[in-house]
Amino acid sequence: MNKSIIHGMAGTLALLCIATFWSSTLIAEIWLGPAAVCMVKQAIATIGIPVLVVAMAITGASGALLGKSRNGLILEQKKRRMPFIAGNGVLIMIPSAFFLYSKATAGQFDLWFYTVQCMELLVGLLQLTLMGKNFVAGRRLAGKLRPNPTVQH
Repeated sequence: MNKSIIHGMAGTLALLCIATFWSSTLIAEIWLGPAAVCMVKQAIATIGIPVLVVAMAITGASGALLGKSRNGLILEQKKRRMPFIAGNGVLIMIPSAFFLYSKATAGQFDLWFYTVQCMELLVGLLQLTLMGKNFVAGRRLAGKLRPNPTVQH
C-alpha cells in the first residue's frame, strides 16, 4: 500500500473518530441521560482515544514523508494547521476526555463537568473544521478534487 493511501485512510479514520466522539456526546447529553453519557465517556477514553492517537500518529508520519518531495500553497496551509490540531488534541481534547470520564463514572455531573464538556465540544468543532480543511486539501493534492479557483497557487 502506498504512502498516500495510508495517509488518507489514517486521516479519514482520525476525522471520523472526532466526529463520532462529538456526535455521540451530544446525542447522549441531549436525549439519553447520565447512564449513556457515562458509557460514551468510557468508550471515548478507553477505546476511542487510543484509536485516534494511533491514527493521528500515522497521519502525521505519512504526511511528513509525503510532504518532503512536494511544495505549494495547499501543502503549506495543511502544514500550518497541523500544530493547532496536535496542540488542541494533546493539551485540551485528551485531558478533557479523561477528566469527563472520571467525573461521569463518579456520577459527578456538576458545574466542572459541564464547563469542561462545553469546552470539549467547542474545541471538537474547531478540530473538525481544521481536519476537514486538511482532508479537502489532501484530496486536492491527490488530484481527486479540482483546485479552488479562489486560492492562488
